[in-house]
Amino acid sequence: MSTTEAPRVRPIEARGYAHPEVLVSTDWVAEHLNDPGVRLIECDEDILLYDIGHIPGAVKVDWVADLNDPLTRDFVQREPFQQLLRRLGINDDTTIVLYGDKNNWWATYAFWVFQLFGLDKLRIMDGGRARWEAEGRPLTTEVPTFPPGNITVGERNDAPIRAFRDQVRQLVERRGQLVDVRSPEEYRGERLHMPDYPNEGALRGGHIPGARNVPWGRAVNPETHTFRTADELRAIYEDEKKLNPSEEVVAYCRIGERSSHTWFVLKYLLGYPNVRNYDGSWTEWGNSVGMPIER
Repeated sequence: MSTTEAPRVRPIEARGYAHPEVLVSTDWVAEHLNDPGVRLIECDEDILLYDIGHIPGAVKVDWVADLNDPLTRDFVQREPFQQLLRRLGINDDTTIVLYGDKNNWWATYAFWVFQLFGLDKLRIMDGGRARWEAEGRPLTTEVPTFPPGNITVGERNDAPIRAFRDQVRQLVERRGQLVDVRSPEEYRGERLHMPDYPNEGALRGGHIPGARNVPWGRAVNPETHTFRTADELRAIYEDEKKLNPSEEVVAYCRIGERSSHTWFVLKYLLGYPNVRNYDGSWTEWGNSVGMPIER
């Protein structure tokens, strides 16, 4: 398959990651487009992108409609999630490869939600849509159909990788490690959402006391859209921000989507053993009566 000249990247296995197996390259995906044991899933912030064009054979997961409970501020439970995956033609032995826009911002969010149910045959396509398009690879508007899958999903287990507000407050009280992955303007309390987005989501601005600000996008090389090497990531999180890999870390943002990206980086690329994502994030903390705030 011919591709256009995009900036070259170091092979995934040569970047020093703790778990390089969770990433696949665009080359790998191109070679497995017709592999019945692989299911490509696109998950975007812009839910219309899939309809404009997607990788051939990819199916769509809508992060709002598919992954969230329609009434309760929570994620779907086991039965609807299992139905979703079966509808997408996913079996127990299927390898699921997630990718999306914004440097895989929402793909890692879906990865994190899938992990709540214990799925382990999960991969992220390094570089996401942006890398695939930069290489001039094909997109299609054809929506594939597959026979219903037979995957069996376990009950959702939040405890290992999801943090809740009161747990975060306890972490603050014992001066634990928090990473605020929002923009510096949000961290300083000047905005309630990222620049260029509606300024909404919370009644108060600022950050959780003691949190260290590492905007999520710093983990990605902006020229290639791929993840930075392990050495580059350690220089950011450990040398610059003084995170201790052996101690608990909780990441947060506004609603938990950007912080899922940082959770993925810390847990899988750097191998931190105890990382959780606080998906209530600033929309919960900044709206809660009596929660301490720093600016």
